[in-house]
Amino acid sequence: MDISIIIPLYNKEEYIEECLDSCLSQNFQGDFEVIVVDDGSTDNSGMVADKIATKDHRIKIIHTENGGVTAARRIGYEHALGKYIMFVDSDDKLLDDALSSTYDAIIQQNADEVVAYYKTQHGRIADSGIRGWANPDFMIKELLASRIYFCVLWGILFRKEILKGCLDIPRDIRNGEDILLQIKVLAKKPKVYFIGKCIYYYMEGLPNDRRLELEVEKLYDKILENTLSGMGNRYKSSILHHRVKMYENFINERKFYAFRDYYKQFRKHMNKDIPLLDKIVMALPPRLAYFPVHYYKKWTGRC
Repeated sequence: MDISIIIPLYNKEEYIEECLDSCLSQNFQGDFEVIVVDDGSTDNSGMVADKIATKDHRIKIIHTENGGVTAARRIGYEHALGKYIMFVDSDDKLLDDALSSTYDAIIQQNADEVVAYYKTQHGRIADSGIRGWANPDFMIKELLASRIYFCVLWGILFRKEILKGCLDIPRDIRNGEDILLQIKVLAKKPKVYFIGKCIYYYMEGLPNDRRLELEVEKLYDKILENTLSGMGNRYKSSILHHRVKMYENFINERKFYAFRDYYKQFRKHMNKDIPLLDKIVMALPPRLAYFPVHYYKKWTGRC
């Protein structure tokens, strides 16, 4: 088996059929399978997937109790027969040559992961402009700074072995778990190759039940520090920048207590590596910081 596509599924009845159609209609000439892990859906998502699976032997459906998206990905990974893995979110779609273009690149370049770019339903093209080999250090720093101009975890073709030991993000972490998982992979110093191809259709800004919780963000930071701890101080400023960006999310939701209860301690550590606008946000009282943060996010569409 060449490729296993893994789709974690939870209450996406409205989207799963189009997602599966996009996977099954790939122009890839090799062997591939589609593993759908129904993570305890309470709507008809699992039933829709089951019905489609009866018509195509390439689809495997695994029904589990709800364990969170990373657990669903891990179950899919454990059942995967492919030499290479691609994750697809159940409300997104693959473009027609997603598998063929990434597979050709990973074989020709002997890479550990092949990264492309994506577009959204609003017509936004997220293209980093990177072509060829990429430095994992650079990618980690971009992800920590919330500069998401390339496929993060979904839409990337991974050599299966490089994912080993990385699919262990706690289920409490629901915001940015894909970024954290990719950082754990990049910390292994894989060979990463970028192609100039748009292969993924990302449904941006869909409603979800994810909530910002301070204790969860503290856990996220702890895992992040542990993951990068063996690499000296090279990520010290990047981790600080990540904390500032997360603080801005709390401010945007008017959860001003986050400054007092956690983020205040980082104010004194601002340095030349932190962008000026982020420094200003940290310097302002939280209730005043809300205005530049909120209107910037609204203007850029990052709410």
